[in-house]
Amino acid sequence: MSQAAQLALTPPRADVARENRPDLRVSAAALALLAGGAAWLMRAADWRQAALYLVGGALGVTLYHAMFGFTTAWRVFLTERRGAGVRAQMLLLGATSLLLLPALARGSLFGRAVTGSLAPAGVAVVAGAFIFGIGMQLGGGCASGTLYTAGGGNPRMLVTLAAFVAGSVLGAAHFHWWAATPALRPMALVAELGAVPALALQLAVLGAIAAATVSLEHRRHGALAAEPPPPRRGWPRVVQGPWPLAAGALALAALSFVTLALSGRPWGVTSAFALWGSKLLAAGGVDVASWPYWTAPARAASLRASIAADVTSMMDFGIMAGALLAAGLAGKFAPRWRTPARSLAAAALGGLMLGYGARLAYGCNIGAFLSGIASSSLHGWVWFPAAFAGNALGARLRPLFGLSAR
Repeated sequence: MSQAAQLALTPPRADVARENRPDLRVSAAALALLAGGAAWLMRAADWRQAALYLVGGALGVTLYHAMFGFTTAWRVFLTERRGAGVRAQMLLLGATSLLLLPALARGSLFGRAVTGSLAPAGVAVVAGAFIFGIGMQLGGGCASGTLYTAGGGNPRMLVTLAAFVAGSVLGAAHFHWWAATPALRPMALVAELGAVPALALQLAVLGAIAAATVSLEHRRHGALAAEPPPPRRGWPRVVQGPWPLAAGALALAALSFVTLALSGRPWGVTSAFALWGSKLLAAGGVDVASWPYWTAPARAASLRASIAADVTSMMDFGIMAGALLAAGLAGKFAPRWRTPARSLAAAALGGLMLGYGARLAYGCNIGAFLSGIASSSLHGWVWFPAAFAGNALGARLRPLFGLSAR
């Protein structure tokens, strides 16, 4: 759930800071996972892989403490016209563009070659993003949201994650068909217009979207939602949360920059899901290596290599460990195992749609939306409205599964 939704639905409580004391056992376990994972990667891969795993951990802490999500923020805006979460996303996109575009225009960062998140914009992106958007509302999260809420102790999101992996494998199996549908060539505004004009254009559009949410919120409610005073201040708030949405957005932008510097490409999430599922099938005797999706040289190499060599996988594991740490520090790790059957059905169906849609659209809310737009890729800008339309439909479908439309 996004912070915007929590502010709208949860009254401030003065005793939160006293009630939610750090869970030292959970925090220690998470720290052991982070430290042990980094040490193992130093031996199994190299220092960059270990560092990227820890960057994933920092992303998990940030996502959890800021409750920075896309799914609930979009639903709150669609149903309530409260736009704080959407404006935080525009801040994230703008700040990440400011940090990444100059390096991507040069083609190098700190002497290391870097490439953007580029893909063809066409039928596959539109269809995939729309399917992904429906899945967001039924599954209860996006790609990053699924990882950090599952890592933070939400059992329902483990169902979404498992189905996400299954849907990603199905999308990989069908990828060649969708890739043959009409599409424009991969196009980066920074290459077409130059770094300064492309950046100026992106910031202007993002600012206009944020301004539109302000106008619509004023029109519906007469004023923007006031943020209640935080239950903690100073270092206790830094360690235990909750963080302001703006702080979360800026931290995510900075960590996206670090990811580009270490890996040579922007942050991504869902390619790892297709890899995990395909490796499981291959271990069971399925010849996934013959699928057109896995015959591309880079993908074929990742399928053959150890999972430790895959940047996205290690960062995803890091996100889950970081979210576990944040939940422990916040004293909120309390899994609730009783979930209504209809809600679990929605999680499974939503996860399948998330995975399938992400493969068709060349990414998710991170790889296609955040990193695509931060790379000035046309496909990222096409992904945005298509996924938003899918969310509008998905929000309407939620009551069929006993989920609130708000």
